[in-house]
Amino acid sequence: MEEQVTAKEEAKSQHDGALKDSTEAELTKIALMRAFVESRDPSSKEFDDLMIRRFLRARDLDVEKGSAMFLKYLKWKRTFVPNGHVSPSEIADEIAQEKMYVQGVDKKGRPITVAFAAKHFQNKNSVDGFKRYVVYALDKLCSRMPEGQEKFLAIADIKGWGYANSDIRGYLNALSILQDCYPERLGKLFIVHAPYLFMKVWKIIYPFIDDNTKKKIVFAENKKLTSTLLEEIDETQLPDIYGGQMPLVPIQHS
Repeated sequence: MEEQVTAKEEAKSQHDGALKDSTEAELTKIALMRAFVESRDPSSKEFDDLMIRRFLRARDLDVEKGSAMFLKYLKWKRTFVPNGHVSPSEIADEIAQEKMYVQGVDKKGRPITVAFAAKHFQNKNSVDGFKRYVVYALDKLCSRMPEGQEKFLAIADIKGWGYANSDIRGYLNALSILQDCYPERLGKLFIVHAPYLFMKVWKIIYPFIDDNTKKKIVFAENKKLTSTLLEEIDETQLPDIYGGQMPLVPIQHS
């Protein structure tokens, strides 16, 4: 019995410590939001306050809007990911393209992922396939986050991208999943080697990006690519293809 009490106290201490960077106003609103969502969907009890806080922050601490967003997420999770996770066998075609890699952490301890846009092609036979791949990748990144870290850093490499890769519907679906179901998970996004053709598609996508996400996006100049990335990533953790020392690993092997 004493051991159980100690374990509970330790878990509470870790939980309280994780929320140490919350303001008093945030803590109050987290409690209000939790009470509301649990009354509407009892499965909310399975999620910690950090999850509640991310959805709350994504809606600028508006409890009503944050709650609506979270309840919508729970409904999506049950229908789109009924097993709780996406298995590699469900997305074999997407994985075979080897378009996402993971390795290293930035100076803030955020896992680093690199996505190669030229390796992605629209799968017209399975629109949900790419969406499931996005969920799979985001879950992988979240699982690699050290204690106390909630965000990741992404590098979108557009080198070699052409119209054959121009899956606007897929891009918008991925953006929707990131913003609506994994809020406050993206810490920074570097877009590198962006060709002129890509900028035309970017103009279509940009209006769908929320203001909080827009602030995290940086287009890196080719001539200053390595120095720009080194501002956020130590050389030992920077992918070797960008002048660092870290070899990239396909996300399914990470």
